[in-house]
Amino acid sequence: MKQEYFVVVLAHSLHGRLRRVHVPHHAVYAILVLALFGCFSVFGFVASYARMTWKVANYNALRREADSLRARYQNLEKVVNQADQQLASLEVYAKEISVAYGIKQKLEGPADITAEGTLSPTFAESVEEYNFLRSANALAMSGQKVRPFGFTAAQPTIWPVDGRLLSAFGARTDPFSGEGAFHSGVDIAAVAGTPVHVTADGIVVFSQTEAGYGKLVVVDHGGGLQTYYAHLSRFFVQTGETIRRGTLVGAVGSTGRVTAPHLHYEVRIGGAPVNPYRYLAKSVPFQQSARMDFPF
Repeated sequence: MKQEYFVVVLAHSLHGRLRRVHVPHHAVYAILVLALFGCFSVFGFVASYARMTWKVANYNALRREADSLRARYQNLEKVVNQADQQLASLEVYAKEISVAYGIKQKLEGPADITAEGTLSPTFAESVEEYNFLRSANALAMSGQKVRPFGFTAAQPTIWPVDGRLLSAFGARTDPFSGEGAFHSGVDIAAVAGTPVHVTADGIVVFSQTEAGYGKLVVVDHGGGLQTYYAHLSRFFVQTGETIRRGTLVGAVGSTGRVTAPHLHYEVRIGGAPVNPYRYLAKSVPFQQSARMDFPF
């Protein structure tokens, strides 16, 4: 029995000669199998190369992210170290000032700890105490006399505006950037145009627009004590003017860096901001007297 085969006819283009080539069936099948195997091999190679390229790209991205995180960690570590150093220096400074002014016993508490409550101050109280000590030392070095807190006329004893406390003193989230920030005063919510009164006797040392504060009035009460009234809509006092507690200094507004009308109220001792709530908590609402006849 003859084996089946395929006949391939080849013709010469010039001579016209024909040549027949007999190709067995099994040879054709072998060529097809090899071609199929080659296709699968090429496909597998391409897939492997693509997978390797994808893994390399992911690896490079992860390495860049790791480098970025490492750099951020190093920066945060530097910030923490600087903060630790500053805190250590502040503690040493506070101890030196407390010894120099003879108030170490006040900070440490009574000898008999059962005579009073807890002796551990809060963080806010510690910051306020340090600000007072720093301002006292600065004033003493400059030859000025520190006015005691009991001096009635020059101490804030009224609320500057009729409103409600909106934002407290200290650390908070910045309403514009969304990041942590230090709030150097308190915000008191009130309707635009609400009268703003000075909280103690003093001299107006600043009455104009200031970046961030908007229209700002600063009153000096002597002894390093100053109060700030910011975001005003208008002024009713001028720089150099001597005013009494309750005098109208301006009106609530939304000038400067604000999101809504309110009064930003600060109390500073020796240039360092302290928590105004220590004064507001002991203050009474302002009662408008007959001498307050400023027009709106």
